[in-house]
Amino acid sequence: MRDTFVRTLIEIAKADKDVHLLTGDLGFGVLKPYWEQLPKQFTNVGIAEQNMTGIAAGMALSGKTVFTYSIGNFPTLRCLEQIRNDCAYHDANVKIVCVGGGFVYGSLGMSHHATEDLAIMRALPSMVVMAPGDLMEAAACTHAIYEHPGTCYLRLGRGGEQKIHDSIVNFQIGKALKIRDGEKVVIFSTGGIFDEALGAVELLNEKRIFPALYTFPTVKPIDKELITECSNEYDLIVTVEEHNIIGGFGSAVSEVLSELPNGRARQIKIGLNDTYSCIVGSQKYLRNEYGMSAEKIAERIEMF
Repeated sequence: MRDTFVRTLIEIAKADKDVHLLTGDLGFGVLKPYWEQLPKQFTNVGIAEQNMTGIAAGMALSGKTVFTYSIGNFPTLRCLEQIRNDCAYHDANVKIVCVGGGFVYGSLGMSHHATEDLAIMRALPSMVVMAPGDLMEAAACTHAIYEHPGTCYLRLGRGGEQKIHDSIVNFQIGKALKIRDGEKVVIFSTGGIFDEALGAVELLNEKRIFPALYTFPTVKPIDKELITECSNEYDLIVTVEEHNIIGGFGSAVSEVLSELPNGRARQIKIGLNDTYSCIVGSQKYLRNEYGMSAEKIAERIEMF
């Protein structure tokens, strides 16, 4: 995903000289093509994310469209005050990009696990929050946040995500994308954990359970219309996210369901169960340990 983001941003920045990319002294291998081709539209601010965000806000309020880039929690939680006060409050044209959502950097420990970012960014008024599930969605999200006025958050995986789409027609912020139809159960997935959701569907199909499947590249604004339709069509809605179940994607879906007068569907939220991971391991290993692997998702749905 990160390579796709950089390639897409290069295309955008070549066409718009007011686009500028800031990094917090990382991403050298990934960002090298950008700074080689667009050196005047790139700044490395050093390991100073609060300063990076303040600079981004100032540039944006001077007419630039600014992308900030760092890993895990560093471009979000480390500089939350600057995002809130300097960017979001002023509707500044700052696009915050996190590479490594969830357990991507699992082996580096809890400090590098981005498992509260969706909830915190979603809580900021007028903030757009996006978490693409594959490379096509990553490119579409990058274009979408560039075109959208105001502060946006883009949560990326690291790389190697499973392909979902051959193409995306009429991509829109706030709209989910159907992957397959089903019966009785529907799975909603956001971000790079889509491969586990799809794997769960395939395991369940072997047992004659046929869930529908949607990917949600936008967490905020959430697709209320689609959630409403599914609440009337299915018995069970399962939300899957590589994130704390408190305040994130599953909570966004719950907020919609709680206000529906006639929705019949129950909900299961699959994610990190309101805890920090004290385990060190690969992303795949940690997903399984915390109930987010394809096998664990399928087991939860079978129990319904």
